[in-house]
Amino acid sequence: MTSRPGRPRAVKPLRTQRLWHPFADMGRLGSEVVFERGEGAWIYDTTGRRYLDGSAGLWYCNVGHGRAELAEAAAVQMRKLASYQIFDRFANQPALELAERLTELTPTRDAGAVFFTSGGSDAVDTAAKIARRYWSAGGHPERQILVAREGAYHGVNAFGTSLSGIPANASGWGVLVPDTVQVDRHSIDALDELLRLHAGQVAAFIAEPVQGAAGVHPPAPGYWSAVQELCRRHDVLLIVDEVVTGFGRLGEWFGSSRFDIRPDLLVCAKGLSSGYMPIGAVVAGERILDVLWSADAGAFRHGYTYSGHPAACAVALANLDIIEEECLIQRVRALEPVLERELRALGAHPMIDEVRAVGLLAGIELSEQRRALIPDLGERVVTGARERGVLVRNLLGKTLQISPPFVIKEEEIAFIAAVLTAVLDDLAAGDV
Repeated sequence: MTSRPGRPRAVKPLRTQRLWHPFADMGRLGSEVVFERGEGAWIYDTTGRRYLDGSAGLWYCNVGHGRAELAEAAAVQMRKLASYQIFDRFANQPALELAERLTELTPTRDAGAVFFTSGGSDAVDTAAKIARRYWSAGGHPERQILVAREGAYHGVNAFGTSLSGIPANASGWGVLVPDTVQVDRHSIDALDELLRLHAGQVAAFIAEPVQGAAGVHPPAPGYWSAVQELCRRHDVLLIVDEVVTGFGRLGEWFGSSRFDIRPDLLVCAKGLSSGYMPIGAVVAGERILDVLWSADAGAFRHGYTYSGHPAACAVALANLDIIEEECLIQRVRALEPVLERELRALGAHPMIDEVRAVGLLAGIELSEQRRALIPDLGERVVTGARERGVLVRNLLGKTLQISPPFVIKEEEIAFIAAVLTAVLDDLAAGDV
């Protein structure tokens, strides 16, 4: 028996990589930077080199790296009760205490209750399901539409991906959740028109107090008061996504407090534990509970294995203690003008179009003209900064994210600005 001639078989590359990185082009990854430890605003790799963490990991390490007291809080709880589910009537003391504390801190319309999740993406999906279930249980199942803003980032689960206002994040998956739409990020008129067009069909409007992943876009004056008026007029639930802005990032416990927002549902994660344990939460106001906790509402058939995880809740409580006892929110207020001053100087650089800053959160938008000439400009700036000992992130290829830990010092903020200036100077001169 003779074998049939055919095309030669392609030889697959030998793969030694075993870790699949999120948001990475694995075909072009190259060498990894392997981190080993952190202290304050600094993080160290396995070669001993240190980097100033200009982005607090993924916006989350509010109290800084290397907090032994948070490790101890986890250890103490794990020695007593490492984990047990809170479905049905079960509970644990850290979850009960943290729920009480969050309802006191969050500016929902009325004191309500907390639904714990494993992180921000889970919390967004939970809030979206709560909103739709609220209307269904209240006799209005036709209210299904969820409205988000262009440029929105609400995590990567099914609801969050469908609500995404960042096309690159939403494309390629097919239709995950129907009846999700986006409106212009700044236009009150566009939101009003959409709510009128779909009168009686909209379940909720979801938005970040300050858009993060889209490039750090603070709201225009009066935006949030107008949004709340529209939601009241059209009887639409308001969901505020505080995953990035919560727990002091904007100089208040929540961005909602800074912009005088009173949401029906507030979503939080990241800074809740400063990233020391995976945890997220949805804080629901009394309007929601009046329907979904009523005697005839039935079970809310939703939850996660690690909802209310005892060790995660214990760490979150200890994290909140640090923020309070070390006056870190007041520290953010004091450092806000420092960060703005140092970064505003970059605004005059020929490689920069705009600098947007609020609290300890900033977006440095790279020149559109220069990006057209250097398509990978964002990555080149990030790489150049890393080689000089500063970690910042590239948002959508056009904006540099600055969101350091709250424990950063003034001279360290100046170091971030100096390094970025040096990198931009080199790029402008064609030396990089």
